[in-house]
Formats: sequence, C-alpha cells, structure tokens
Amino acid sequence: MKDREKKIYKVTAVGSVVNVALTVFKFVAGILGRSSAMVADAVHSLSDLVTDAIIFIFVRAASKPVDRSHEYGHGKFETLATLIVGCILIVVGLGIMIAGIKDCIAFFQGDKGEHPRMIALIAAVLSIVMKEAVFRYTLKQAHKIDSPILIANAWHHRSDAFSSIATLVGVAGAMFLGDNGLILDPLAAILVSFYICKSGYEVVKPSLDELLEKALPAETEKEIRQLLKSVEGVEGVHKLKTRKIGNQFAIEVNTEMDGNISLEEAHRIATRAENKLKKRFGSKTHVGIHMEPVKTNSKS
Repeated sequence: MKDREKKIYKVTAVGSVVNVALTVFKFVAGILGRSSAMVADAVHSLSDLVTDAIIFIFVRAASKPVDRSHEYGHGKFETLATLIVGCILIVVGLGIMIAGIKDCIAFFQGDKGEHPRMIALIAAVLSIVMKEAVFRYTLKQAHKIDSPILIANAWHHRSDAFSSIATLVGVAGAMFLGDNGLILDPLAAILVSFYICKSGYEVVKPSLDELLEKALPAETEKEIRQLLKSVEGVEGVHKLKTRKIGNQFAIEVNTEMDGNISLEEAHRIATRAENKLKKRFGSKTHVGIHMEPVKTNSKS
C-alpha cells in the first residue's frame, strides 16, 4: 500500500471512529431527549459513515498501477468516489430541507411537538466541537497530499457540524423559549440545508468536469505553454490538450522545432521539455509531445 493511500485510509479511519461514536450517541440522545431534530442529526452523521465506506472502497481501486485495460491509470476511481460523496451531501441537504419545511407546516397547523431534554442539547454541543475538529484535521491532511476525495469528506464533516448548530439552536429554543420557540428547530434546519447543498455542489462540479474531460484552468495551460517555450530548441507550441486524471495531470501538445536538426537532437529537446513539465506538475504527469519541423534560416 502506497504512502498516499495509507494517509487517506488513516485520516478516513479517524473520522469513522468519531462518526460511529457520534451516530450512536445522537440516536440515544434524540430518543431519550425527545428531539426529532437530534434524530435527524443522527441520520446525517450516519451518512458520513456511508461516505467513509465509499472512500475505503474506491481509493484502493484508484491506487492500482497502470494496466492493459487502464493505460492512463485508475485515478478517476477517486474522482468517481468524490462525485458520489458530493451527491450524498446534496441528498442529505435536500432531506433536511424537506423535513424542516414539513415541521414548519405542522407547527403552524398546531402540532408543536414535545419539549426536548438536556441530553439533546449536550449531544448537539459535543457534535459541533468534535465534527469541527475532524473537519480541520481532514482538510489539512487532504491539502498535504492533494486528495479531492478527502477534501470532499472534510466538507461533509463540516456540514454535519453545521447541522448540529441548527439542532442546537432548535433544541435550546424549544427548551428555553416555550412553545413558540419550537419553530426555531425547523427554520434553522432549512437554513443550514442550503449550506449543505451548496457544499455538495462545490464538490460535485469539479468532479463532474473531470469525468467529462474538462481542460485544466486557463492559467495552468498558460503556464504550460510558457514552460515549454522556455526550453531551448522549442520554437513554438500549439494544439495543447490537457485534462485531469485523479490527482494527476495529462498533457498532450505539439511542439515546433528546427527542421534541420537530427531526430536524436529533437528527441533530446522533447525529453527536456517533458522533464520540465514533470518537475513542475509531478513525476506521474502524463506528457505526450509531438514534434513538428519548421523552416529556419539555418543551413543544413
């Protein structure tokens, strides 16, 4: 198992332990504390466990070496997993939104529900603190190893923390503001659901772009052209094609070279250009350079 894969598993395992503990405690607190908001929050935490399982399955597949059927590697398995995590975020957000709307309707129809107990309030505070800590830890490690799937999972942890904030507001309001305070629970849940859906969209969009072979950002392509043109012997650059495969780049380009030089010299120039790109974007960057002869004033 490679170091990057081990790191992803380690970070995910830490989050999984926290998710298991919180899910169980939230369900217990929701039932004993007579808080439907806390039960819903427990379901949200349960969705975190599902995404952890997805990561364990797909990251192993993404780390497999190049083979005959996957000549560009298996990096997009991680992208697919990231997309699934993002979709789960959106589904969870929509679920919380729908539940909040139904609770608001029920409230105005006279069904105010029961007042929650202190254990529900304690569970909400504990969830906020623990999930925010896991979010910061996961995001920090994700940026260190450039893992989109860990970044997505980090934001899933953050969405759970915000869900618990909504629960905290609702539980506290119901406990201390009387019957009229019960409306704070569904209203806060609806507000947070928009944030959760937004986080899911921000995870889904780049993953979908990658799966649909979207080119790298214009700034990155501009840098690639500049790096190639800085190589001695490269007269011009055109037909640049780029894409992302997991956490790696794929670059294909046509380079113009003096038509009077030997094939051996042209190959040396292309190799220097390839090495320069790999030094900048990573040793596993896929680079395909097509060499085109151009007329120069030099004599053969």
